[in-house]
Amino acid sequence: MATRLIIHGRVQGVFYRDWTVRTAGGLALSGWVRNLSDGTVEAHLEGEADKVRSLIERMHEGPPRAEVSRIEESEAAPEGLSTFERR
Repeated sequence: MATRLIIHGRVQGVFYRDWTVRTAGGLALSGWVRNLSDGTVEAHLEGEADKVRSLIERMHEGPPRAEVSRIEESEAAPEGLSTFERR
């Protein structure tokens, strides 16, 4: 399964990307996460569907200082990645 996310809220400057990399790694997911110029965070997740769902649920909370208002989710083409990285 591959999914693209746009995370809205207070998600930049609160270690959201680092938290996502660590959490995704713990679930054995691959993909990437990056800040966008409009203040949102974009993520690409690849892996088993139940693990992807688990990460998305956790991403609604994020790290302690984050305030996620909403997450847009759309299907994505798999990129065949083997790790999860911060871009």
